[in-house]
Amino acid sequence: MSKTWRPATQLVHGGTLRSQFGETSEAIYLTQGFVYDTSEAAEARFKGETDGFIYARYGSPTNDMFEKRMCALEGAEDARATASGMAAVSAAILCQLKAGDHIVAARALFGSCRWVVETLAPRYGIECTLVDGRFVENWEKAVRPNTKLFFLESPTNPTLEVVDITAVAKLANQIGAKVVVDNVFATPLFQKPLELGAHIVVYSATKHIDGQGRSLGGVILSDKQWIDEQLQDYFRHTGPAMSPFTAWTLLKGIETLPLRVAQQTVNAAKVADFLAEQGSKVARVIYPGRKDHPQADIIAKQMSGGSTLVAFELKGGKEAAFKLQNALEIVKISNNLGDSKSLITHPATTTHKNLTDEARAELGISPGTVRFSAGIEDSEDLVEDFARALAQVSA
Repeated sequence: MSKTWRPATQLVHGGTLRSQFGETSEAIYLTQGFVYDTSEAAEARFKGETDGFIYARYGSPTNDMFEKRMCALEGAEDARATASGMAAVSAAILCQLKAGDHIVAARALFGSCRWVVETLAPRYGIECTLVDGRFVENWEKAVRPNTKLFFLESPTNPTLEVVDITAVAKLANQIGAKVVVDNVFATPLFQKPLELGAHIVVYSATKHIDGQGRSLGGVILSDKQWIDEQLQDYFRHTGPAMSPFTAWTLLKGIETLPLRVAQQTVNAAKVADFLAEQGSKVARVIYPGRKDHPQADIIAKQMSGGSTLVAFELKGGKEAAFKLQNALEIVKISNNLGDSKSLITHPATTTHKNLTDEARAELGISPGTVRFSAGIEDSEDLVEDFARALAQVSA
C-alpha cells in the first residue's frame, strides 16, 4: 500500500488482504478460531514468536483489514475495532487507568460518554473533573498530581462547540497525561487529532463510517506501543471485539465515506444558512462551517471542513421543536447521526435526557435545541422541507 495515496484511494484499497481465490471484494472470515499445522506452531504463535491469528476475540483477517484501512486514513500506527462506539470509548479510557487516577473531561459530551467518566469510573476509584473545554485555562485549573487522562469531543454533541486540541495536548504532555479525542462529529476526513497532538482517537463507526444505518461498531487508534502496552490485554480479556461480519460491512461503507461526507457537508451548510435567515423563529444556528461560529478561529486552525451536523435553537422551545420535527417529510426523527438519510433529534428528550436541567443549560441545550444530521439527499429538497415545516411553527 502506497503511503502517498490520498484518502479516497486509501478507503477503497488500504489494508486489503486476498485469499488464494483472488476475490475482488474483501472476504468475510466468519470463524471463531484458527488451526495450526503442528503443536509447535501453536506454541510459537501463542508466544508471539510467529505472526498469525489465534482467536476471533483477539483479531481476525476481516477485522485486520478494517483496522489497517482506518490507520491509513487516520495516520495511526495501530487500531482495534470494537463492537460499538461506546465500547471504544470505555476501553480507551479504562484500559489505562487504575484506582487513584484522575480524569479531566470536557463537560460537553454525549450522554453515555459523560456516564462513563462521571458515574462508572468513580465506582472503580477513578476521580473525574468536568470542565468547560472551550478554554484551556479550565483544563489547567483542573489538573491534579494524579491526573492521567484528558477526554474530549470536538466538535461536541450536540451544540458543536470546539476544543483547541493542540493546546490541550500540549498541557497533557507537560504533566504526562494522555489525550483521548472522540472525533465522530469532525470525521477523520476533516480533522486529524493525532496530527494535532492527541494520543488516542476513538470513533463510533456506527456513524459516518458505516453511514447507512446498518451496523454498530467502534474503533480505537493510537501508536503501536500504547496499543500493545495499554489496550491489548484489556481488549483480549474483556472482549469488546467487533464481529467479522460487521467489519466487512464497515469496509464496504468506508469506500464511499468521502463521497457521502462531501454531499452531507454541502447539505448541512445550505440548511444552516437557510435557518440563519429565519430570525423570527430561529434564535441561533451553530455550524462549524459558518464564520459566525463562536470559535471560528480554532476551527480554521484544526479542521479542513465544516461538519455534517447543524445545531439550532427554536424560539418556541420544546413545543416548536416537536412541531418542526413532526412536520418534516424528508428528514426523519432519529437519535442516530452521520447517515445517508437526513435525521433530526431533540437532545433534551433523547440523547441528553438523563442530564439535569442545570447540566443541559450549562451545555447550551435548551428545550428548543435541535440537532440536524445532513444526509445525501438533494440540497434544495432539504431546504424546502425545512421551509414547509417551519411554516407550521408559530413565530
